[in-house]
Amino acid sequence: MNKNYELLKEEKLEGLDSLGFIFEHKKTKARVCFISNDDDNKVFYIGFRTPPKDSTGVAHIVEHTVLCGSDKYPVKDPFVELVKGSLNTFLNAITYPDKTVYPIASTNDADYMNLIDVYMDAVFHPNIYKYREIFEQEGWHYEMENEESDLTINGVVYNEMKGAYSSPDDVLNRQILNSLFPDTAYSTESGGDPKEIPNLTYEDFLDFHSKYYHPSNSYIYVYGNADIDELLEYFDKKYLRYYDYLEVDSEIQMQKPFDKPVEITMDYPIAADQDTADNTFLSYNVCIGDVLDPNMYRAFDILNYALVSAPGAPLYQALIDADIAEDVECSFESSQRQMYFSIVARGANEEDKERFVKIIEDTLRDVIEKGVDHKTLYASINGEQFRARELDFGSAPKGLIIGLQLLDSWLYDRNQPFLHLHSVEVLDKIKSRVNDGIFDRIANDYLLLNNHKSIVTLRPKQGMTTADELELKERLAKLKASMTPEQIKEIVEHTAYLKEYQETPSPKEDLAKIPMLSRYDLTREARPIDLEVYKENGTTILHHKLSTNGIHYYNMVFDISDINFEWLPYASLLERFIGLMDTEHYSYADFNNEMYLHTGGISTNIMLYEVLDKDDEIRMTYEVRSKFIYDEADAAKDLALEMILHTDFSDEKRLRELITAEKSHVEAMLASKGNQVAANRSRIGFSKRALYSEKASGLDFYRFLVEIEADFDTKKEEIISRLNKLCEIVFSKNRLIISSTGKAEALEQAKRLTVDVMSQLSDEKFKFEPQPFEKRQVKEAFKDASQIQYVAMAGDFTADGHEYNGAYKILNTILGYDYFWIKVRVQGGAYGCNMIASRQGDIIFVSYRDPNLAETIKVFEETGDYLRNFDADERDMTKYIIGTISGMDTPLTPSQRGQRGLNCYMSEITYEDIQKIRNQVLDATVEDIRALATPIDIAMAQRNICVVGNEDAIEANRELFDVIESLY
Repeated sequence: MNKNYELLKEEKLEGLDSLGFIFEHKKTKARVCFISNDDDNKVFYIGFRTPPKDSTGVAHIVEHTVLCGSDKYPVKDPFVELVKGSLNTFLNAITYPDKTVYPIASTNDADYMNLIDVYMDAVFHPNIYKYREIFEQEGWHYEMENEESDLTINGVVYNEMKGAYSSPDDVLNRQILNSLFPDTAYSTESGGDPKEIPNLTYEDFLDFHSKYYHPSNSYIYVYGNADIDELLEYFDKKYLRYYDYLEVDSEIQMQKPFDKPVEITMDYPIAADQDTADNTFLSYNVCIGDVLDPNMYRAFDILNYALVSAPGAPLYQALIDADIAEDVECSFESSQRQMYFSIVARGANEEDKERFVKIIEDTLRDVIEKGVDHKTLYASINGEQFRARELDFGSAPKGLIIGLQLLDSWLYDRNQPFLHLHSVEVLDKIKSRVNDGIFDRIANDYLLLNNHKSIVTLRPKQGMTTADELELKERLAKLKASMTPEQIKEIVEHTAYLKEYQETPSPKEDLAKIPMLSRYDLTREARPIDLEVYKENGTTILHHKLSTNGIHYYNMVFDISDINFEWLPYASLLERFIGLMDTEHYSYADFNNEMYLHTGGISTNIMLYEVLDKDDEIRMTYEVRSKFIYDEADAAKDLALEMILHTDFSDEKRLRELITAEKSHVEAMLASKGNQVAANRSRIGFSKRALYSEKASGLDFYRFLVEIEADFDTKKEEIISRLNKLCEIVFSKNRLIISSTGKAEALEQAKRLTVDVMSQLSDEKFKFEPQPFEKRQVKEAFKDASQIQYVAMAGDFTADGHEYNGAYKILNTILGYDYFWIKVRVQGGAYGCNMIASRQGDIIFVSYRDPNLAETIKVFEETGDYLRNFDADERDMTKYIIGTISGMDTPLTPSQRGQRGLNCYMSEITYEDIQKIRNQVLDATVEDIRALATPIDIAMAQRNICVVGNEDAIEANRELFDVIESLY
């Protein structure tokens, strides 16, 4: 035990197969939490309580700026240098309403220590005190290109938050939080309100850092098979011992309960040609109480499902039946001092607010009187228990998610870091009390009788963005008019100076201080493909032999590669609605209860696979994915077959509800993921995969939903007929492949299950009529009310015989963290910009939350020139290669490894193909990167462009587009 620390707590964490320790640094009282286990994907973070006092975004701007150089690592962007030359599995920084966290993860010991050291020096010794330019670049600054130019404001966080304030979902969530906790830090916008950000002074910015970024206010977290003795010694020796204890006033205050509910109405912007009818958001929000109550922390996720989120749940159904909204959503927020529960009606109208509240409260009374349905509660609890067993968080390291969950208690009580990590025990306890009526009492006390609630209405307003931009422009014009010629000249000179500062690379000797691995740290061999192929009674079974903690992932994969554009939107409806309508033996509500009582979930997904070395050939599958513990295999199989073979699509009321809700979901996706919309649309003229994706889930699919909803009465019979016909066509024996992930016994179980599955599938051998794919140029723009743009440009780089190789993977690193980073993010002020390239020749450049449009397209067009002049020494080239390999070697969960094996099979990718690309990456030279200039020029010369964003910016650049339409 290190003499500079005191061990305060040691706790066994049963569900995580881990031991938890809490150490306190004796001199500063900094706390270190260590979760010890055999996971080699080690995680670290340092976090601080950072309650803001206003909405200038100071916490967010500090988060950005501390990663822009430090005493030990004085380069302008150590974060970027780390991404280029690290094998990290996670690297980021996150601003929350009451805390700021700097997490990293890596499976490489040397890399792990390098990342920790850069982050520790960044937060404690940042260059922000030496260079005001850092604050101006990441926060905000005035700009004028010349003395005749308009005065404007630019800055990365400023533009990021303009994008955030363009999303109605973001605006609503922010207002809900503010409305429930008006006397606490949660009444402000920690990310920054764009109207308030320019009020932040450099001095206040520095004061915020000096106050909160102190070891006495820190939370240090270590997870995995790390050497904690070595780390404790390092923390003390390098950083902590140089500080004295400081009493930091950062406590998160509790909001006093309300005497009566509050009502707030706000406007949000919509485009000038967008209809205001059915576009209001109504929300019913309740403070649930102290996050340090472990039972409530778990109970409300369960109650959320039973009351609102489950198919046919009473509150959802009552609001839909009353025609209050197009869709109803529910959320439970438990990552702050006081938790809250929200019910949101999307696609509503302001005049229905009182009826909305009355229906919720009348329905709650009725449900409480009768008792919350026990079967639904048990299904919800079983689902939560399955997720606690699976611990699958997708691409995020599980140690990171566990560490962030740790802060849900640790931030508010430094003696209770592990409070919410005993989910298995708490869920068992809650489950044992279902029959006691515990959920009826919770619903009554916390939802119905609780006056600490708010009713927030977000209503649409046409032209609001244009009006706000005009008001800002006029205000800046008045400010400029009030300036002396000397002041104007100073801004012009400073604008030029700042751009020169941003373009000037850090000195080589400073860059050399950033720790990095060598090529010797990289594994030459590619990760093996987890795939064995078997034939069982004529059916192909793919087995991915992996340890899965007792879970069997069993997927029925139906090949629908022959489907055409006429049928594809209906297949997408089938994917989204199957399992949400009555079946022969179950109501849809009962079916979902049965599903979660016996499985971890059954879902359907349409997937697209590009076939290697076969230009524009794709394979499309309709995949029925189920996951269950081995003892539940037969129940899972029967439920999956019930869903795909015996769904009844004839309930017209339910079908209309689902279409309307799905339209609302896709509309929200379009609003929040404009970069994905622009990226896919930009290549639909030359990529069959992009066009199929567009018809199945993109803007074309959204417009299909709008059409069938508007004309439902005349189209309903055709929709029902096509869904029934698709079930016959798709779920047939001749289309089936089985993909099974689990240990050896999973294969034998899969073989047995497949015999029964095959006996029940149809013998249908229907072939869809082939549909030709006609290539064309795309020059489109889609207008909305956002304050920023998403700009995409794409092309086919394989024209003239060019082929895909590993250098394109490195190019993604180079552009994303050098050329695009400097031109589009640092100088342009966009939040981000990246590249996507496929083996079949698609290449896409796309920006994110971008204040510019034509300027970004120009940057894209000049990429070939940048590559022609590209130069890098051995250290830089090694950095790019390491950063690229890091992305290729991201740890995968067992289910992801199984999906990777299926992907390789469907795409006809062999281990040799994967190894070939890896070798090309590892052996790449500067000349390999320069050689990409010509194919990039060829792709960009095709000028396939799509922009999603601000209507005024698009109109101002009308000459760039052949098609300009409203997004909605």
